[in-house]
Amino acid sequence: MRCSFCNKRIPEGTGTMYVKASGKIFYFCSSKCEKNMLKLKRKPTKVEWAQKGVKK
Repeated sequence: MRCSFCNKRIPEGTGTMYVKASGKIFYFCSSKCEKNMLKLKRKPTKVEWAQKGVKK
């Protein structure tokens, strides 16, 4: 399974699963990824430390 924000592999038995009211499921490897996506509403392509981020 991979993190919905940074695309990092999540080891079995770790991480967090978040289910929206619409039924969409998000998996997060850390609270850092969870907060950036849900609370701060950041896009993973605009964050350099995320694997989905754009390298400059």
